[in-house]
Amino acid sequence: MVGAVQQGVEADEGEMAVTKARPAGRIAEAILGFLSEIPKTAEPLSLSPKDRARQIASAAARKACTISGALALPPGPAGLVTILPDLVGVWRVQAQMVADIAGAFGKSAALSREQMIYCLFRHTAAQAVRDLVVRVGERYLVRRAGLRVVQEVAAKVGVKVSQRAIATSVSRWLPVVGIVGVAGYAYYDTAQVGATAIAFFEKPVVSDGA
Repeated sequence: MVGAVQQGVEADEGEMAVTKARPAGRIAEAILGFLSEIPKTAEPLSLSPKDRARQIASAAARKACTISGALALPPGPAGLVTILPDLVGVWRVQAQMVADIAGAFGKSAALSREQMIYCLFRHTAAQAVRDLVVRVGERYLVRRAGLRVVQEVAAKVGVKVSQRAIATSVSRWLPVVGIVGVAGYAYYDTAQVGATAIAFFEKPVVSDGA
């Protein structure tokens, strides 16, 4: 009898683990999908790159806020369905922002997938991206990563992002509170990505293959 109960508990735990893993896997796939091509930028080298980068980040944060707020409008289960499109929509805005900030610092030509992942997700999953970019003194060293390494990083980021998404999904059941909370977080999250990108591109950036 005890054995049967234990097996039932283990089965429930296994099912919960699979349930949690599925959103993380879908998020990881989404990350790899939208980063399959680095955004182009028409942003020229600025005479005051840091000031221009802050303007770019501010505009992107407002845009991300609008996207998330709109996708949070449907209450209840319909709102839950919009979580992944919301994430991807905001990430696309953030990726373009990173490309534009790189352009303002005159570094868009060398912008790589590793640099993009670092800028987008360092504040969310610092441990996950540490294998891609490290700071050495007053410069950043970018490690060239194969597809398998990038997939592993995306998987780790997916776990972190899915944990937060699941924890905050209840807010989408509350029409007004949900919109304000989701939109506010998108603004904050994008501002954090912008800050990371500015700190990154204002320093010398070298590749481990250089």
